[in-house]
Amino acid sequence: MTKPIKLADKVIFELQKEISLGKYKVGELIPPEPVLMEQFGVGRSTIREAIKTLSNAGVLKVQQGAGTFVCAPAETTEPLDQRLRRAALQEVNHVRQLLEVEIVQLAVSHRTAEDLAMMDSLLQERWEAIITDNYEACADADIRFHKAVAGASHNSVLADLYQTFSNAIMRTFQQREKPHVSQFQRTHELHVQLAAAIREQQAEPAIKTVRAILENNF
Repeated sequence: MTKPIKLADKVIFELQKEISLGKYKVGELIPPEPVLMEQFGVGRSTIREAIKTLSNAGVLKVQQGAGTFVCAPAETTEPLDQRLRRAALQEVNHVRQLLEVEIVQLAVSHRTAEDLAMMDSLLQERWEAIITDNYEACADADIRFHKAVAGASHNSVLADLYQTFSNAIMRTFQQREKPHVSQFQRTHELHVQLAAAIREQQAEPAIKTVRAILENNF
């Protein structure tokens, strides 16, 4: 279970989603506060907090006496890591799956002996953390293993992008109310299989396995 989401965060997510999917076009006004209050079933202070956050991020622009407008993409300077903080876990995981599938395909082709040794070492750390019931060490080793796979792609842009996603993933680990190593134990064999598929340069099994890992993402 994860911690309860603030009402303002829910409004921020829904507004961002509507903007991203084109419901509100660049330069258009979003609905006024009373309409948004009714739409989301929240109070004025919650709407104002959400609009302030999106305005600070460059997604919206508030003009006194005129209303709140959607900014052009070029005006949106919000870092990806900050954007991920507001995204729904389901959406983050969907994009992560697309990213990891591309990563493992490249890792299968470009991995080196050094990359494989690093993955094996981190799998060992992950397993030792499981058997010693150390949740934080499990989370750390898990993230570093996947970052090692990203590094094995030898595509610096993908590796940097995965680094940003790994920050969001780590936050989901930290937010769990009842963390337990069993959450890592049940996917450990899949991680072993992923490393083996990369070692043997078997693209299809690697893709199938990484998808299975993400489907079991608690």
